[in-house]
Amino acid sequence: MRHRHGVLGFLVLLFAITYIDRVCISVAGPRMQEDLGIDPVGWGWVTAMFTLSYALFEIPTGTMGDRLGPRRVLTRIVAWWSAFTALTGAVSHYYLLLLVRFCFGAGEAGAFPNASIVISRWFPASRRASMSGVMLMASQLGGAMAPLLVVPIQMRYGWRASFFVFGAVGVVWAVAWYAWFRDTPAEQRGVSEAELAELSTAQPAPAHGFPWRFALRSESVLAMLGMAFCYIYTYSFFQTWLHTFLVRGRGFSEGSLMLSALPYAIAAVANIGGGAASDALVRRLGPMWGRRSIGVVALGGACLFTLAAMMTAHQLLTVVWLSLAYGAITFQQSGVFGVCLDLGRRHAGAVVGLMNTSAQVGGLISSVSYGYIVERYGSYDAPFVPMAVLLFVGALLWLRIDASEPLA
Repeated sequence: MRHRHGVLGFLVLLFAITYIDRVCISVAGPRMQEDLGIDPVGWGWVTAMFTLSYALFEIPTGTMGDRLGPRRVLTRIVAWWSAFTALTGAVSHYYLLLLVRFCFGAGEAGAFPNASIVISRWFPASRRASMSGVMLMASQLGGAMAPLLVVPIQMRYGWRASFFVFGAVGVVWAVAWYAWFRDTPAEQRGVSEAELAELSTAQPAPAHGFPWRFALRSESVLAMLGMAFCYIYTYSFFQTWLHTFLVRGRGFSEGSLMLSALPYAIAAVANIGGGAASDALVRRLGPMWGRRSIGVVALGGACLFTLAAMMTAHQLLTVVWLSLAYGAITFQQSGVFGVCLDLGRRHAGAVVGLMNTSAQVGGLISSVSYGYIVERYGSYDAPFVPMAVLLFVGALLWLRIDASEPLA
């Protein structure tokens, strides 16, 4: 039991670091745009470069983890993205910033697929969504911590210093992970026979060759890919444009950006609560409706909350409505990863990578289109219209997902 808790502790730290590094550029965005002379369209492409490489490398790093094991793969990618986090603070030119953010995204692409492999090997199937919820909760806590950490650092030392600090933290995690973790409980030193039995360690053979023919003919897989595209289109706003929107669309001062921690704090509770609720409903209703019901209700609610945020000009109410929208999105997110593990089984890393690839295409289009829509209509509110529409479509697509039918 203590080893399983240790694994979970490492994953919690990993995802907190992941989102601190990811949200850091959103918090620093207004200062960076002013310092480097970047307009809304240009900033859209800065955020899009991360999303582009994140999408491109999801499936390769997921399949690499299935084949080589998450110990080596996570060590490499965390060290890689930490280096480019630090390099973000050193850039002085727009095009160099684009390159650095592309490389940063290539590293972070492997985090969720390989962490999902760890969960599939170290935790029983009945706790898949719950453990995914814990990981996602940790990521949102990292997002909540980001403005609380970045704003004081950049107000005292400038925006560049925050990237140097957080890059160093990731390197420390990578060294500790490689030294302690092993790919399966059977390989972990000190795991007793009783603990091995409790962990249900009978593992399938390493996966070789993803069943593309079955995946791309599966209505559940195709609906999951479309649903992921839809909800991440809005989700990515909170990672890339939120702080710029609050400053330029709602007149927030730099100091009042501390309020931007609220959406991530609510999302942290929603992630872990949604994961537990999803697993509980699976036990009560079965995999199909256990996963499906939460997705339909949550994305439908997120659609309404997004429209409410667009229609209010009050600063605090805007943050509240956005927090509820983000919370609703993240409440169903743990179930999304549960579906990937339910469908993928021994191809868990590849299926999560496939889902995240489709999701990040949505994030890429969102990042770029936000800047163009702002420039076209002269309003930071106009981009909320396609967000709400896609959330509604995502709710409908959940009705086509059946987690009880794993890939052959």
